[in-house]
Amino acid sequence: MRSGIRRGAGVAAPLCAVTALLLGACGTETAGRGTSPSNAASPATSALRWTLSAPTRTQINGAEIGADRRTVTITVDVPSGPNPCMRDLKAKLTEPVGNTVPVQVTFASPSGDRSYGCAKTTTARARVKLPEPLGDRELVVGYPGAVFTAEGARPPALRLCGDLGCTPPATGCTAPSYEQALKAVGAPAHTLRDAEHCDGKWLVLDFSWPTGPACGDQTDGVCMSRLGDRWFFKAGKSGWKSFFRTAEGGCQDVRDREPAFPTALCASLEPLAPSLHPNHSTTTTEAPSP
Repeated sequence: MRSGIRRGAGVAAPLCAVTALLLGACGTETAGRGTSPSNAASPATSALRWTLSAPTRTQINGAEIGADRRTVTITVDVPSGPNPCMRDLKAKLTEPVGNTVPVQVTFASPSGDRSYGCAKTTTARARVKLPEPLGDRELVVGYPGAVFTAEGARPPALRLCGDLGCTPPATGCTAPSYEQALKAVGAPAHTLRDAEHCDGKWLVLDFSWPTGPACGDQTDGVCMSRLGDRWFFKAGKSGWKSFFRTAEGGCQDVRDREPAFPTALCASLEPLAPSLHPNHSTTTTEAPSP
C-alpha cells in the first residue's frame, strides 16, 4: 500500500510559548551570599555569582496534586554540596497553551563555579497553585517539558507521560501507530512512508527520506535524491518493536530470523533499489535487542 505520508511535517510545538521565558531566565546572574549565616562573613562566598537556573527534563522527578485539585507539588533534582548550593526555588505558572498548564521551575545556584563544590544533587520540592482544578488538562513542567496527567494516575501522584504523549496510539494498522514504529527505529526527519504491510501483530515498513543540501520540506530538484530502509516489527505492550532490517525481498531472510513471521506480509516484497539502500543492498542486519 502506498501512502507517501511525510513524518514530522505538521507536528505542533505547544510548549514553545515558554521558551522565551526560560531563555531569558537562564542567562541572568546575580551576585550574592550563601544562605548560611557562617558564609556571610566569608570573602570567597560573597564573591560567588548565583546564576538563575532551571531543572532539565530528566531532573524533574514527579508531581502531585492536592486534595483541592489545584495545588501542585513538583519534585526536582537540585545541586548540593558542602556549602549552600541552591536558593529561591520557585514554581510559576506561565501562559496556558491549548489543553496544557505550563509551569516553570527555577532556582539560583553557584554550581557553575566548580571550586565551590556543588557537584552532587539532592531532591527539593516547589509548590504552585493553579487558578482552577487541573481536570483533564496536562501539566507541562519546563521546556522541553516533562508532561504529567491525572488520567490513569494514582492520587496524589500525577502520571509522567512518555515520549509518545499521555495517550500513545494503540498498536495496530493505523497511521499514528506507523509513526510510533518509525520513531522506534529513529527514522530521519521528513521521512516518507512508502509502503506498509500489516496484520495487527506483524508489520513491515518501507520508508525513505530526501537527501541533499538543506532539503527539509523542499520539493525542488536539488532534493529529489532519496535514501530508504525496510524494517520488520512485532506488536508489543507499548507499541511496535523492531526485530529485523534488510534490503532483500521475499521471506527467506526475515523468516530465518523469525519463523513465525507470516508469508502473506513478505512474499510480495521486492528488494530495495540500490539507490535507496546503497550500503545494505546485499546484506541483512538484525535489529538491536529491545
